[in-house]
Amino acid sequence: MGIRTKILSGFVILAFMLLIAGAWSVYEMKFLGSSVQKILDENYRSINAAKLMIEALEREDSGILLILSGNWKHGAVGLEESDRSFLEAFNTAKGNITEPGENTLIDEVEAAYLSFKDLWSKHILGSDPTLDFSTYFGKLRPALLETRGAVEKLMALNDRAMYRTASYIQNRSHRATMPGVVAVIAAFIFTVIFNYFINIYLVNPILRITQGIKRFLETKEPVIVELDTKDELRELLSSIEDMAASLSADKK
Repeated sequence: MGIRTKILSGFVILAFMLLIAGAWSVYEMKFLGSSVQKILDENYRSINAAKLMIEALEREDSGILLILSGNWKHGAVGLEESDRSFLEAFNTAKGNITEPGENTLIDEVEAAYLSFKDLWSKHILGSDPTLDFSTYFGKLRPALLETRGAVEKLMALNDRAMYRTASYIQNRSHRATMPGVVAVIAAFIFTVIFNYFINIYLVNPILRITQGIKRFLETKEPVIVELDTKDELRELLSSIEDMAASLSADKK
């Protein structure tokens, strides 16, 4: 194998190692970005829907209190608008079930809200309204708090999922940096080994040839250098030996 091939093969191996490490890092980062974005979008959608449901429940509670205070018209309008807002947010959450156990919580929210809605529909919008403060604190308020608690459990589930996603990002980002670290270490080790072989097969033979030439110039002894290689250095040594022998013959 020639010197040029030896040196070129060393750089090719080094470049290949860096290429593999770079491709690995790009793949990990691309996979991390796409998968994490999807998970975050799904969890955020459910959390935002839960927040909207809680806000709608609070407005429904305000509407009921307005009716209790005698402002039936504004209270009823606010109650119906809040009901639509709650159902819209609930349908968003129901269509975005991504976590284990989330469907059970969705059913719990639905059952609690239907029970709450049946109560205020019966006592406010029924043919014989019977809403008073004892009914509010005895039936409506507990049903509202039960519905709110179910929604908060749904929100907590997705909050925990987002926390797990953050931990996943941290672990996966560590994995994404590992190829670069491995590449740097491998490149350093390979450089040391490559330098060692360069010294053995290139630098040391050149030094021996140089010493042989100096001895010839000083003592006129034949240029005798031991080389284990069969590359360009061997050809160079043969040419130098021939030239030294020719010069010695001419002087005789």
